[in-house]
Amino acid sequence: MGPVPPTNSLRRAPVQQRSADRLARILDACAQLLDETGYEQLSTRAVAARAGVPIGSVYRFFGNKRAMADALAQRNLDHYAERISGRIAAMPGEDWRGTIDAVLDEYVAMKRTVPGFRLVDFGVQIPVGGRVDDPGAEIDYRVTDRLTDLLSGHLGRTPDAALRRTVLVAVEAADALLQLAFRVSPSGDPDLITETRAVLHAYLARIFD
Repeated sequence: MGPVPPTNSLRRAPVQQRSADRLARILDACAQLLDETGYEQLSTRAVAARAGVPIGSVYRFFGNKRAMADALAQRNLDHYAERISGRIAAMPGEDWRGTIDAVLDEYVAMKRTVPGFRLVDFGVQIPVGGRVDDPGAEIDYRVTDRLTDLLSGHLGRTPDAALRRTVLVAVEAADALLQLAFRVSPSGDPDLITETRAVLHAYLARIFD
């Protein structure tokens, strides 16, 4: 999927292109194995074998599989932001509904097509009984901050606390509904996706109309 951006999950950031390419292969392998075996069965050794690199290369970048999956999530988020930016670049700033549709449609498309995205998307889910101060607990704020910046820039809005709070609520609501849509159907139940769109339009109309 391309190079990996800097992330706190990395023990060491790649400097040379060869090292960056190796890191990308490791994350590609991680994504493939997530789809094939799930997170619980994922191992650094299996990722190294799939990527065709020594196990030491994996540990050069990551201390454990959680850090590796989190780096994959960060790459997913960067790719998601790039896809949204490409979609909305030609849209007029007053078309907020079209912008929100692009945000939703790109997420659904990635859920359907990007390896590993169904399990990880933008953050590793906290296991039952996990600590609330786990790094994964901040993932919604990571997504919210990125979307707030994108929406405020395109729609000409001030990225203040009120907009950030509104985007956070929209992200949480859409996430819950889309998780349901993809539990009902592996490709995402179209009726539930339509309902998600309607919920977002109705909620966001109070500030964007």
